[in-house]
Amino acid sequence: MKDFGYFEAADCDLAAFAALTGQRLDAAEVPLAAEVVRNVPVYDMPALRGVLADPPRRRALMGEWGHVLGRSAGVLVLRGACADLGAVDAATAIYEGIIAAEKAAGGGGVDHFAKAGANDRIWNSLQKLCLADPEVFARYFGNDAIAAVCEAWLGPGYQMTAQVNLVRPGGAAQTAHRDYHLGFQTGETAARFPAHAHDLSAVMTLQGAVAHCDMPVESGPTKLLPFSQRFGPGYLACRRPEFRDFFEAHCVQLPLARGDALFFNPALFHAAGENRSAGIQRMANLLQVSSAFGRAMEAVDREAMCRRLYPAIRALRAAGRLGAAETEAAIAAAAEGYAFPTNLDTDPPLGGLAPETQAALFRRALAEDWPPARFEAALAAQAARRRA
Repeated sequence: MKDFGYFEAADCDLAAFAALTGQRLDAAEVPLAAEVVRNVPVYDMPALRGVLADPPRRRALMGEWGHVLGRSAGVLVLRGACADLGAVDAATAIYEGIIAAEKAAGGGGVDHFAKAGANDRIWNSLQKLCLADPEVFARYFGNDAIAAVCEAWLGPGYQMTAQVNLVRPGGAAQTAHRDYHLGFQTGETAARFPAHAHDLSAVMTLQGAVAHCDMPVESGPTKLLPFSQRFGPGYLACRRPEFRDFFEAHCVQLPLARGDALFFNPALFHAAGENRSAGIQRMANLLQVSSAFGRAMEAVDREAMCRRLYPAIRALRAAGRLGAAETEAAIAAAAEGYAFPTNLDTDPPLGGLAPETQAALFRRALAEDWPPARFEAALAAQAARRRA
């Protein structure tokens, strides 16, 4: 598998993928796990509270988790992760109230991978819970097991985000995918990143889910393909039909109990399952936790730069003094080329996996030859959506 250069379609070798994901996790590899279920190590957190409280043993446990997430199965379950089930239930009630209020206000409904309206989704459930009831927030997120697994993968200073997903009976399954960062880009965009950036994407984020109700398999808990995070060109392969078919034939689902937590490498092939139950409202709080290192060194007012730069580039292009490649380079130096972080309530991923970037707006305005005043208005409106 290549370390540098770029992944091509020919790198998406299904036989190699099958061999990689066909291995078996030896329980001896995860000595602190209570059991291994279908290649997924399950940790009994009530029994490990003492381990978390003892620094040397805590470090050993975190080292085991890091190995599992990176070099081994890529996924683990923390059984009984939430010791305070009262906080989980209180948060559930608050989230249900937020869902009702947002639906009444005509908001919500847009999702990355599900048809609009198929699920109930709360964007930024982290902030909304904190503002609604800071005491419940403190009890809910004051969770040492969750903190330890986040630090095991990302180190200290990680940045927590969360989104509630509620799937009603009859809710359809997702297709196999990978997660943030490159998993939230189109296949064409992902292919533009060099191979080593694909590896980097996987270590910049940790994906998790806290179960807010009991989730038997018929309710559609997350489908997982252990070891698939180790497939280098997976951000391209996960969009190919033969890989999605393989995933459906070989993925595993583990039932979860209320208060359990599931964590996995964001490069793991996974998908929410179909809710085939008669009456289970499957609610999970999805945690996407980012490395502290995912930040620029300086604070730059790119909106101000774009306002000044647009008429200059427009005039230079009209005079034949700036070609397409030079235009693209100038935009890349000035405009924000990434859609995140944003306010997904007001800046949803309409028509794709991510909202339009500032750089994409700049390019569109040039392509359609907008006058500067129109571009400035669109730029301001975009900025307002992102921070609303």
